[in-house]
Amino acid sequence: MAQRIRTVCFWLHLTAGLLAGVVVVIMSATGALLAFEKQTIYYADTRGIDLAPASGATPLPIDEVLARVRATGLVAEPSAVAFRRDPAAPIALTIGPGSVAYVDPYTGRLLGRGDPGVRAFFRSVTDWHRWLAASGEYRTTGRAVTGASNLAFLFIVLSGAYLWLPRTWAWRAVRQVIWFRRGLPGKARDFNWHNSIGVWSVVPLAIVVASGVVISYPWASNLVYRIAGEAPPVPRGGDARPGPRGEGRPARAEGGREQGPAGDAVPLLNAAVATAVRQRPDWQAITLRLPVSDRAPLTFTIDDGGPGQPQFRGTLTVDRATGAATKWEGFEAGTAGRKLRTLLRFAHTGEVAGLPGQLIAGLASLGAVVLGYTGLALSLRRFAAWRARRRPPAQAIAARPAA
Repeated sequence: MAQRIRTVCFWLHLTAGLLAGVVVVIMSATGALLAFEKQTIYYADTRGIDLAPASGATPLPIDEVLARVRATGLVAEPSAVAFRRDPAAPIALTIGPGSVAYVDPYTGRLLGRGDPGVRAFFRSVTDWHRWLAASGEYRTTGRAVTGASNLAFLFIVLSGAYLWLPRTWAWRAVRQVIWFRRGLPGKARDFNWHNSIGVWSVVPLAIVVASGVVISYPWASNLVYRIAGEAPPVPRGGDARPGPRGEGRPARAEGGREQGPAGDAVPLLNAAVATAVRQRPDWQAITLRLPVSDRAPLTFTIDDGGPGQPQFRGTLTVDRATGAATKWEGFEAGTAGRKLRTLLRFAHTGEVAGLPGQLIAGLASLGAVVLGYTGLALSLRRFAAWRARRRPPAQAIAARPAA
């Protein structure tokens, strides 16, 4: 019975690999490239910027920085301002979808813009990863294909974990499938690589792929909430998915200082920024979304950790007239289902565990590329052997009488 189950599992594993293998390899290769996307973009954007503030130098108030940038007329009205705790880090201004300008926090001088080539490269990689570079109406089809392939990949990972289990738990038998061996011929080498890489990457791959299923399918996302013992959130009307940063945002009115509720020119941002800094003494990065209306409250996203770590992030709402905090929404305030769903979103990239998590996710994705290659190679060899067994021997063909 156990052997029959193993045989059925093997053929399902093989069939799933053949059907989804090419797409899985594409998603794995692009996933490896995207593992350090944020850090790579920031490095490319700022590699020519060398801020060396004098000892005891104090950054300008945000209001003053924005006033000096506006006075140059070199950039569009920003929709967001981001600054870091690092005194040598520039201020980042979001000035359009996927467009960032960097400013000296001590002088308000424009230092440069984001690297368009690197950003375009990662947009292209993301398009391949999400919907196989399809565009327009074909993106729905591309998303369906990648979603189904990712679901098949989850089965491949889990069934592979079962298939590699040795029939006897002797060290010699276990070592054959968990460690790389040198000097093996083609088929034996591919088998050894397929098993060894599969064993060492099964846990991170299961996390990355399962979280990808949750991202791809509403039923999987709802299942997360149900596992946490709560009802899934009711979808909002229309397409609730957010667009790229800055899209769908009306242009803000041009001008210098903003007007307060009574129409008086007041430094609206400085007191609000001070409130945000006090909210989380261990903050590492703060992003302020500049609202369209001059009467709307100010919203800050405050990070205590690295990018992609929602457990260290919160949103602060500040009354722009008084500079007082009116609402704090930290990760800890969410329900169990919401927290788990949010963590899974960033488990897909490994970011939830910081740089070590990103490294593990990236290496696991590279391992999946090798798994796809070796799996295909083993399948082709199996098919060739099957064809050879069905082909009549040469002697039999020669002995056949002529027609």
